[in-house]
Amino acid sequence: MVNTDTRSDALYQKEAKIYPKSVSGRYARLRMLATVLLLGLYYLLPWLRWDGRQAILFDLPARKFYLFGLTLWPQDFIYLALLLVTAGLSLFFFTALAGRLWCGYACPQTVWTEAFLFIERRIEGDRNQRIKLDRAPWSANKVLRKGLKQTLWVLFALWTGFTFVGYFTPITELAGKLVHFKAGPWESFWTLFYAFATYGNAGFLRSQVCKYMCPYARFQSAMFDNDTLIIAYDEQRGEARGGRSKKADPAALGLGDCIDCTLCVQVCPTGIDIRDGLQYECIACAACIDVCDQVMDKMNYPRGLVHYTTAHASEGRKTRLFRARSIIYGTLLLVLLGGIFLSLEQRVPLRAELIRDRNALYRELPDEMIENVYTLRLINMDRDTHEYRIDITGLDHARLLYDQPLVLQAEENRSVSLRIQAPRHDGAGSRDITLNIQTAERSEMQTEAAGRFFYPLSER
Repeated sequence: MVNTDTRSDALYQKEAKIYPKSVSGRYARLRMLATVLLLGLYYLLPWLRWDGRQAILFDLPARKFYLFGLTLWPQDFIYLALLLVTAGLSLFFFTALAGRLWCGYACPQTVWTEAFLFIERRIEGDRNQRIKLDRAPWSANKVLRKGLKQTLWVLFALWTGFTFVGYFTPITELAGKLVHFKAGPWESFWTLFYAFATYGNAGFLRSQVCKYMCPYARFQSAMFDNDTLIIAYDEQRGEARGGRSKKADPAALGLGDCIDCTLCVQVCPTGIDIRDGLQYECIACAACIDVCDQVMDKMNYPRGLVHYTTAHASEGRKTRLFRARSIIYGTLLLVLLGGIFLSLEQRVPLRAELIRDRNALYRELPDEMIENVYTLRLINMDRDTHEYRIDITGLDHARLLYDQPLVLQAEENRSVSLRIQAPRHDGAGSRDITLNIQTAERSEMQTEAAGRFFYPLSER
Protein backbone atom coordinates (compact mmCIF):
# COMPACT_ATOMS: atom_id res chain seq x y z
CA MET A 1 0.00 0.00 0.00
CA VAL A 2 1.39 3.41 -0.99
CA ASN A 3 1.78 6.05 1.70
CA THR A 4 0.40 9.16 -0.03
CA ASP A 5 1.66 11.50 2.69
CA THR A 6 5.23 10.32 2.12
CA ARG A 7 4.89 10.84 -1.63
CA SER A 8 3.56 14.37 -1.12
CA ASP A 9 6.49 15.21 1.10
CA ALA A 10 8.86 13.90 -1.56
CA LEU A 11 7.28 16.03 -4.27
CA TYR A 12 7.09 19.26 -2.33
CA GLN A 13 9.45 20.83 0.16
CA LYS A 14 8.57 24.03 1.93
CA GLU A 15 10.91 26.92 1.15
CA ALA A 16 13.09 27.65 4.16
CA LYS A 17 13.01 31.26 5.30
CA ILE A 18 16.22 33.15 4.63
CA TYR A 19 17.58 35.53 7.23
CA PRO A 20 20.33 37.52 5.46
CA LYS A 21 22.87 38.92 7.88
CA SER A 22 23.78 42.60 7.60
CA VAL A 23 27.24 43.31 6.26
CA SER A 24 29.43 46.36 5.76
CA GLY A 25 32.04 47.00 3.12
CA ARG A 26 32.58 48.78 -0.17
CA TYR A 27 30.02 46.77 -2.11
CA ALA A 28 27.47 47.13 0.70
CA ARG A 29 28.00 50.89 0.55
CA LEU A 30 27.50 50.83 -3.22
CA ARG A 31 24.24 48.90 -2.79
CA MET A 32 23.04 51.34 -0.16
CA LEU A 33 23.97 54.28 -2.37
CA ALA A 34 22.10 52.74 -5.31
CA THR A 35 19.08 52.03 -3.09
CA VAL A 36 18.94 55.58 -1.72
CA LEU A 37 19.48 57.14 -5.14
CA LEU A 38 16.91 55.02 -6.99
CA LEU A 39 14.25 55.20 -4.28
CA GLY A 40 14.90 58.91 -3.92
CA LEU A 41 14.33 59.43 -7.64
CA TYR A 42 11.20 57.29 -7.60
CA TYR A 43 9.56 59.06 -4.65
CA LEU A 44 10.68 62.63 -5.42
CA LEU A 45 10.32 62.95 -9.20
CA PRO A 46 6.50 63.20 -9.21
CA TRP A 47 6.73 66.24 -6.92
CA LEU A 48 9.01 68.21 -9.24
CA ARG A 49 7.41 71.06 -11.18
CA TRP A 50 8.22 72.17 -14.73
CA ASP A 51 6.60 75.21 -16.38
CA GLY A 52 3.72 75.16 -13.93
CA ARG A 53 2.93 71.46 -14.22
CA GLN A 54 4.23 68.15 -12.95
CA ALA A 55 7.64 67.45 -14.49
CA ILE A 56 6.95 63.76 -15.20
CA LEU A 57 3.34 62.84 -15.84
CA PHE A 58 1.82 60.10 -17.99
CA ASP A 59 -1.61 61.62 -18.59
CA LEU A 60 -3.47 58.66 -20.10
CA PRO A 61 -6.94 60.31 -20.37
CA ALA A 62 -5.43 63.21 -22.33
CA ARG A 63 -3.05 60.82 -24.12
CA LYS A 64 -0.02 62.97 -23.36
CA PHE A 65 3.26 62.00 -21.70
CA TYR A 66 5.16 64.86 -20.09
CA LEU A 67 8.90 64.40 -19.55
CA PHE A 68 10.21 67.71 -18.23
CA GLY A 69 10.22 69.99 -21.31
CA LEU A 70 9.18 67.24 -23.72
CA THR A 71 5.57 66.28 -24.48
CA LEU A 72 4.98 62.96 -26.23
CA TRP A 73 1.72 62.03 -27.96
CA PRO A 74 0.31 58.70 -29.19
CA GLN A 75 1.86 59.54 -32.56
CA ASP A 76 5.25 59.32 -30.82
CA PHE A 77 4.70 55.67 -29.83
CA ILE A 78 7.83 54.77 -31.79
CA TYR A 79 9.91 56.34 -29.02
CA LEU A 80 8.43 53.93 -26.48
CA ALA A 81 9.32 51.01 -28.71
CA LEU A 82 12.86 52.35 -29.15
CA LEU A 83 13.13 52.86 -25.39
CA LEU A 84 12.24 49.21 -24.76
CA VAL A 85 14.77 48.06 -27.35
CA THR A 86 17.38 50.31 -25.70
CA ALA A 87 16.61 48.81 -22.28
CA GLY A 88 17.03 45.29 -23.69
CA LEU A 89 20.32 46.14 -25.39
CA SER A 90 21.58 47.81 -22.21
CA LEU A 91 20.80 44.66 -20.26
CA PHE A 92 22.67 42.53 -22.80
CA PHE A 93 25.64 44.91 -22.89
CA PHE A 94 26.13 45.26 -19.12
CA THR A 95 25.49 41.57 -18.54
CA ALA A 96 28.17 40.63 -21.07
CA LEU A 97 30.61 42.94 -19.26
CA ALA A 98 29.73 42.63 -15.58
CA GLY A 99 27.32 39.72 -15.19
CA ARG A 100 24.21 40.33 -13.09
CA LEU A 101 25.13 43.90 -12.22
CA TRP A 102 21.50 44.94 -12.75
CA CYS A 103 20.20 42.30 -10.35
CA GLY A 104 22.59 43.13 -7.55
CA TYR A 105 22.29 46.91 -7.55
CA ALA A 106 19.44 48.33 -9.63
CA CYS A 107 16.62 45.80 -10.03
CA PRO A 108 13.40 47.05 -8.36
CA GLN A 109 13.07 43.70 -6.58
CA THR A 110 16.54 44.15 -5.05
CA VAL A 111 16.05 47.84 -4.24
CA TRP A 112 12.71 47.45 -2.47
CA THR A 113 13.84 44.27 -0.70
CA GLU A 114 16.78 46.22 0.71
CA ALA A 115 14.35 48.86 1.96
CA PHE A 116 12.09 46.28 3.62
CA LEU A 117 15.10 44.53 5.16
CA PHE A 118 16.32 47.85 6.52
CA ILE A 119 13.00 48.31 8.35
CA GLU A 120 13.04 44.71 9.57
CA ARG A 121 16.55 44.97 10.98
CA ARG A 122 15.75 48.20 12.81
CA ILE A 123 12.72 46.60 14.48
CA GLU A 124 13.72 42.97 15.01
CA GLY A 125 17.52 43.13 14.96
CA ASP A 126 20.12 41.31 12.89
CA ARG A 127 20.04 37.71 11.67
CA ASN A 128 20.46 35.83 14.96
CA GLN A 129 18.00 38.08 16.76
CA ARG A 130 15.39 37.61 14.03
CA ILE A 131 15.80 33.84 14.09
CA LYS A 132 15.50 33.82 17.88
CA LEU A 133 12.41 36.05 17.75
CA ASP A 134 10.68 33.84 15.17
CA ARG A 135 11.35 30.69 17.21
CA ALA A 136 10.25 32.25 20.50
CA PRO A 137 6.67 31.74 21.73
CA TRP A 138 4.28 34.62 21.25
CA SER A 139 4.65 37.30 23.88
CA ALA A 140 3.91 40.99 24.27
CA ASN A 141 7.43 41.84 23.02
CA LYS A 142 7.03 39.62 19.94
CA VAL A 143 3.58 40.99 19.13
CA LEU A 144 4.86 44.55 19.51
CA ARG A 145 7.88 44.03 17.27
CA LYS A 146 6.04 42.03 14.61
CA GLY A 147 3.10 44.44 14.67
CA LEU A 148 5.33 47.51 14.36
CA LYS A 149 7.27 45.94 11.49
CA GLN A 150 4.13 44.99 9.59
CA THR A 151 2.65 48.45 10.17
CA LEU A 152 5.75 50.17 8.77
CA TRP A 153 5.85 47.72 5.86
CA VAL A 154 2.21 48.39 4.98
CA LEU A 155 2.65 52.17 5.24
CA PHE A 156 5.78 52.03 3.09
CA ALA A 157 3.99 49.85 0.51
CA LEU A 158 1.00 52.23 0.45
CA TRP A 159 3.34 55.17 -0.05
CA THR A 160 4.91 53.25 -2.94
CA GLY A 161 1.50 52.58 -4.51
CA PHE A 162 0.46 56.20 -4.04
CA THR A 163 3.65 57.40 -5.72
CA PHE A 164 3.17 54.98 -8.61
CA VAL A 165 -0.33 56.31 -9.32
CA GLY A 166 1.10 59.83 -8.92
CA TYR A 167 2.96 59.34 -12.19
CA PHE A 168 -0.40 58.98 -13.97
CA THR A 169 -2.61 61.35 -11.97
CA PRO A 170 -1.13 64.70 -10.83
CA ILE A 171 0.25 63.75 -7.45
CA THR A 172 -0.91 66.87 -5.60
CA GLU A 173 -4.42 66.32 -6.94
CA LEU A 174 -4.23 62.63 -6.00
CA ALA A 175 -3.07 63.44 -2.48
CA GLY A 176 -6.05 65.75 -1.97
CA LYS A 177 -8.44 63.07 -3.24
CA LEU A 178 -7.00 60.39 -0.95
CA VAL A 179 -7.03 62.64 2.11
CA HIS A 180 -10.72 63.43 1.56
CA PHE A 181 -11.56 59.84 0.44
CA LYS A 182 -12.62 61.08 -2.99
CA ALA A 183 -10.24 59.04 -5.14
CA GLY A 184 -11.77 57.34 -8.16
CA PRO A 185 -12.13 53.55 -8.37
CA TRP A 186 -9.19 53.09 -10.73
CA GLU A 187 -6.90 55.34 -8.70
CA SER A 188 -7.84 53.47 -5.52
CA PHE A 189 -7.44 50.09 -7.19
CA TRP A 190 -3.98 50.76 -8.61
CA THR A 191 -2.73 52.35 -5.38
CA LEU A 192 -3.78 49.28 -3.40
CA PHE A 193 -2.69 46.83 -6.09
CA TYR A 194 0.81 48.28 -6.41
CA ALA A 195 1.09 48.50 -2.63
CA PHE A 196 0.09 44.84 -2.35
CA ALA A 197 2.58 43.86 -5.07
CA THR A 198 5.38 45.77 -3.32
CA TYR A 199 4.56 44.23 0.06
CA GLY A 200 4.25 40.74 -1.40
CA ASN A 201 7.39 40.80 -3.54
CA ALA A 202 9.76 42.74 -1.27
CA GLY A 203 8.41 41.82 2.15
CA PHE A 204 7.14 38.27 1.73
CA LEU A 205 8.50 36.53 -1.39
CA ARG A 206 11.90 38.26 -1.56
CA SER A 207 14.49 35.84 -2.93
CA GLN A 208 11.81 33.51 -4.29
CA VAL A 209 11.04 36.12 -6.96
CA CYS A 210 14.68 36.00 -8.10
CA LYS A 211 14.94 32.21 -7.91
CA TYR A 212 11.61 31.07 -9.32
CA MET A 213 9.76 33.96 -10.99
CA CYS A 214 12.35 36.13 -12.74
CA PRO A 215 13.10 34.87 -16.28
CA TYR A 216 16.44 36.69 -16.38
CA ALA A 217 18.02 34.11 -14.07
CA ARG A 218 17.08 31.38 -16.54
CA PHE A 219 18.59 32.82 -19.71
CA GLN A 220 21.51 34.76 -18.25
CA SER A 221 23.92 31.96 -19.22
CA ALA A 222 23.22 32.76 -22.88
CA MET A 223 24.72 36.23 -22.32
CA PHE A 224 27.74 35.04 -20.31
CA ASP A 225 31.07 34.12 -21.81
CA ASN A 226 34.54 33.43 -20.41
CA ASP A 227 35.26 37.17 -20.15
CA THR A 228 32.11 38.10 -18.23
CA LEU A 229 32.69 39.40 -14.71
CA ILE A 230 31.34 36.98 -12.09
CA ILE A 231 31.69 36.40 -8.34
CA ALA A 232 33.72 33.31 -7.59
CA TYR A 233 35.35 31.45 -4.72
CA ASP A 234 39.06 30.68 -5.15
CA GLU A 235 38.85 26.95 -4.57
CA GLN A 236 42.56 26.34 -5.07
CA ARG A 237 43.42 28.80 -2.34
CA GLY A 238 40.52 28.06 0.00
CA GLU A 239 40.46 24.25 0.13
CA ALA A 240 40.60 22.29 2.29
CA ARG A 241 38.26 24.16 4.59
CA GLY A 242 38.48 23.98 8.33
CA GLY A 243 38.51 25.94 11.54
CA ARG A 244 41.75 26.96 13.19
CA SER A 245 43.12 29.55 15.55
CA LYS A 246 44.34 32.88 14.28
CA LYS A 247 47.95 31.99 15.09
CA ALA A 248 47.89 28.54 13.48
CA ASP A 249 49.71 27.85 10.23
CA PRO A 250 47.09 26.55 7.77
CA ALA A 251 49.73 24.89 5.60
CA ALA A 252 50.96 22.87 8.57
CA LEU A 253 47.40 21.74 9.24
CA GLY A 254 46.81 20.87 5.61
CA LEU A 255 44.13 23.56 5.30
CA GLY A 256 43.40 26.33 2.88
CA ASP A 257 42.43 29.91 3.74
CA CYS A 258 38.69 29.17 4.12
CA ILE A 259 37.94 28.76 7.84
CA ASP A 260 34.44 27.42 7.05
CA CYS A 261 32.71 30.17 9.04
CA THR A 262 29.72 30.06 6.63
CA LEU A 263 29.33 33.85 6.87
CA CYS A 264 29.23 34.02 3.07
CA VAL A 265 26.09 31.88 3.22
CA GLN A 266 24.56 33.87 6.08
CA VAL A 267 24.79 37.22 4.25
CA CYS A 268 23.51 35.87 0.93
CA PRO A 269 19.98 37.18 0.20
CA THR A 270 19.18 34.05 -1.84
CA GLY A 271 20.77 31.63 0.65
CA ILE A 272 23.30 29.99 -1.66
CA ASP A 273 26.84 28.90 -0.89
CA ILE A 274 29.18 30.67 -3.31
CA ARG A 275 31.80 28.01 -2.56
CA ASP A 276 29.74 25.54 -4.58
CA GLY A 277 30.46 27.51 -7.74
CA LEU A 278 28.46 29.92 -9.89
CA GLN A 279 24.70 29.36 -9.54
CA TYR A 280 21.74 30.91 -11.29
CA GLU A 281 20.35 32.08 -7.93
CA CYS A 282 23.34 34.39 -7.42
CA ILE A 283 22.28 38.02 -7.99
CA ALA A 284 25.86 39.36 -7.80
CA CYS A 285 25.21 41.62 -4.81
CA ALA A 286 28.79 40.94 -3.62
CA ALA A 287 27.77 40.66 0.05
CA CYS A 288 29.84 37.46 0.26
CA ILE A 289 32.91 39.38 -0.95
CA ASP A 290 32.51 42.03 1.75
CA VAL A 291 32.09 39.57 4.62
CA CYS A 292 34.84 37.23 3.41
CA ASP A 293 37.29 40.13 3.14
CA GLN A 294 36.49 41.06 6.74
CA VAL A 295 37.21 37.49 7.87
CA MET A 296 40.47 37.46 5.90
CA ASP A 297 41.47 40.74 7.59
CA LYS A 298 40.84 39.24 11.02
CA MET A 299 42.90 36.16 10.16
CA ASN A 300 45.69 38.28 8.62
CA TYR A 301 45.19 36.48 5.29
CA PRO A 302 45.16 38.24 1.91
CA ARG A 303 41.78 39.47 0.72
CA GLY A 304 40.08 38.06 -2.33
CA LEU A 305 39.20 34.51 -1.36
CA VAL A 306 35.78 35.39 -2.75
CA HIS A 307 36.17 38.00 -5.44
CA TYR A 308 35.09 39.36 -8.80
CA THR A 309 36.81 37.53 -11.62
CA THR A 310 36.24 35.93 -15.02
CA ALA A 311 36.57 32.37 -16.24
CA HIS A 312 39.65 33.33 -18.26
CA ALA A 313 41.25 35.12 -15.29
CA SER A 314 40.74 32.09 -13.06
CA GLU A 315 42.65 30.05 -15.66
CA GLY A 316 45.50 32.54 -15.69
CA ARG A 317 44.52 33.97 -19.05
CA LYS A 318 43.94 37.62 -19.96
CA THR A 319 40.41 38.99 -19.74
CA ARG A 320 39.26 40.73 -22.91
CA LEU A 321 37.04 43.70 -22.21
CA PHE A 322 36.67 44.55 -25.91
CA ARG A 323 35.48 41.46 -27.73
CA ALA A 324 32.97 40.76 -30.48
CA ARG A 325 29.97 40.47 -28.14
CA SER A 326 30.62 43.62 -26.13
CA ILE A 327 31.60 45.63 -29.22
CA ILE A 328 28.43 44.65 -31.09
CA TYR A 329 26.16 45.35 -28.10
CA GLY A 330 27.92 48.63 -27.35
CA THR A 331 27.86 49.82 -30.96
CA LEU A 332 24.17 49.02 -31.37
CA LEU A 333 23.41 50.76 -28.09
CA LEU A 334 25.31 53.92 -29.07
CA VAL A 335 23.72 54.01 -32.52
CA LEU A 336 20.25 53.55 -31.06
CA LEU A 337 20.73 56.20 -28.37
CA GLY A 338 22.22 58.60 -30.89
CA GLY A 339 19.29 58.01 -33.24
CA ILE A 340 16.75 58.65 -30.46
CA PHE A 341 18.38 61.90 -29.34
CA LEU A 342 18.83 63.10 -32.93
CA SER A 343 15.21 62.29 -33.73
CA LEU A 344 13.98 64.12 -30.63
CA GLU A 345 16.16 67.11 -31.49
CA GLN A 346 14.74 67.32 -35.02
CA ARG A 347 11.19 66.40 -34.00
CA VAL A 348 8.61 68.90 -35.29
CA PRO A 349 5.86 69.45 -32.68
CA LEU A 350 3.18 69.54 -35.36
CA ARG A 351 1.11 66.72 -36.83
CA ALA A 352 -1.33 66.92 -39.72
CA GLU A 353 -3.60 64.44 -41.47
CA LEU A 354 -5.79 65.12 -44.51
CA ILE A 355 -9.01 63.06 -44.72
CA ARG A 356 -11.33 63.16 -47.74
CA ASP A 357 -15.07 63.62 -47.46
CA ARG A 358 -16.36 60.18 -48.40
CA ASN A 359 -19.86 61.37 -49.34
CA ALA A 360 -18.79 62.64 -52.77
CA LEU A 361 -15.66 62.41 -54.91
CA TYR A 362 -16.06 65.99 -56.10
CA ARG A 363 -18.52 68.84 -56.59
CA GLU A 364 -19.08 70.72 -59.84
CA LEU A 365 -19.43 74.46 -59.23
CA PRO A 366 -21.19 76.93 -61.60
CA ASP A 367 -17.98 78.77 -62.54
CA GLU A 368 -16.35 75.69 -64.13
CA MET A 369 -14.57 74.86 -60.91
CA ILE A 370 -14.25 71.45 -59.25
CA GLU A 371 -14.34 71.29 -55.49
CA ASN A 372 -13.13 68.55 -53.12
CA VAL A 373 -13.96 68.65 -49.42
CA TYR A 374 -11.58 67.43 -46.73
CA THR A 375 -11.13 67.36 -42.99
CA LEU A 376 -7.71 68.54 -41.86
CA ARG A 377 -6.68 67.26 -38.46
CA LEU A 378 -4.02 69.40 -36.81
CA ILE A 379 -2.19 68.73 -33.55
CA ASN A 380 -0.10 71.50 -32.05
CA MET A 381 2.25 69.54 -29.78
CA ASP A 382 4.16 72.66 -28.82
CA ARG A 383 3.70 74.49 -25.51
CA ASP A 384 3.00 77.80 -27.31
CA THR A 385 0.07 79.09 -29.36
CA HIS A 386 0.70 79.20 -33.12
CA GLU A 387 -1.04 80.50 -36.22
CA TYR A 388 -0.58 78.33 -39.31
CA ARG A 389 -0.64 78.96 -43.03
CA ILE A 390 -1.15 76.33 -45.72
CA ASP A 391 0.30 76.06 -49.22
CA ILE A 392 -0.75 73.42 -51.73
CA THR A 393 1.41 71.66 -54.29
CA GLY A 394 0.22 69.39 -57.07
CA LEU A 395 -2.48 71.74 -58.39
CA ASP A 396 -1.37 74.80 -60.31
CA HIS A 397 -4.46 77.00 -60.02
CA ALA A 398 -5.98 75.68 -56.82
CA ARG A 399 -7.85 77.74 -54.26
CA LEU A 400 -7.76 76.75 -50.59
CA LEU A 401 -10.75 77.69 -48.45
CA TYR A 402 -11.39 77.16 -44.75
CA ASP A 403 -13.97 78.68 -42.45
CA GLN A 404 -11.88 79.68 -39.43
CA PRO A 405 -8.41 81.05 -38.72
CA LEU A 406 -5.84 78.33 -38.19
CA VAL A 407 -4.81 79.41 -34.71
CA LEU A 408 -4.17 76.52 -32.30
CA GLN A 409 -3.56 76.91 -28.62
CA ALA A 410 -0.74 75.07 -26.87
CA GLU A 411 -1.21 71.29 -27.17
CA GLU A 412 -4.55 71.73 -28.96
CA ASN A 413 -5.98 69.07 -31.24
CA ARG A 414 -8.43 70.41 -33.86
CA SER A 415 -10.26 69.22 -36.98
CA VAL A 416 -10.81 71.89 -39.67
CA SER A 417 -13.19 71.65 -42.61
CA LEU A 418 -11.17 72.37 -45.75
CA ARG A 419 -12.28 72.95 -49.37
CA ILE A 420 -9.94 72.82 -52.35
CA GLN A 421 -11.12 74.20 -55.71
CA ALA A 422 -9.41 73.88 -59.09
CA PRO A 423 -10.43 74.70 -62.69
CA ARG A 424 -12.21 71.85 -64.43
CA HIS A 425 -9.98 72.01 -67.50
CA ASP A 426 -6.80 71.48 -65.45
CA GLY A 427 -7.15 67.72 -65.37
CA ALA A 428 -9.17 64.52 -65.35
CA GLY A 429 -9.32 61.58 -63.00
CA SER A 430 -7.24 62.32 -59.90
CA ARG A 431 -4.00 63.95 -58.81
CA ASP A 432 -1.77 63.60 -55.81
CA ILE A 433 -1.63 66.75 -53.72
CA THR A 434 0.42 67.83 -50.74
CA LEU A 435 -0.46 70.45 -48.15
CA ASN A 436 2.54 72.26 -46.70
CA ILE A 437 1.63 73.53 -43.23
CA GLN A 438 3.87 75.80 -41.24
CA THR A 439 3.68 78.40 -38.51
CA ALA A 440 3.57 82.01 -39.50
CA GLU A 441 6.45 82.96 -37.21
CA ARG A 442 8.73 79.90 -37.42
CA SER A 443 9.42 78.53 -40.87
CA GLU A 444 11.27 75.50 -39.49
CA MET A 445 8.11 74.33 -37.69
CA GLN A 446 6.36 72.73 -40.64
CA THR A 447 4.89 69.45 -41.76
CA GLU A 448 3.08 67.94 -44.73
CA ALA A 449 -0.21 66.17 -45.32
CA ALA A 450 -0.75 64.14 -48.47
CA GLY A 451 -4.03 63.47 -50.27
CA ARG A 452 -5.72 63.12 -53.66
CA PHE A 453 -7.81 65.59 -55.64
CA PHE A 454 -10.52 64.17 -57.92
CA TYR A 455 -11.74 65.58 -61.25
CA PRO A 456 -14.45 64.23 -63.51
CA LEU A 457 -13.15 61.30 -65.55
CA SER A 458 -13.04 63.28 -68.81
CA GLU A 459 -13.09 66.92 -69.87
CA ARG A 460 -16.11 68.34 -71.71
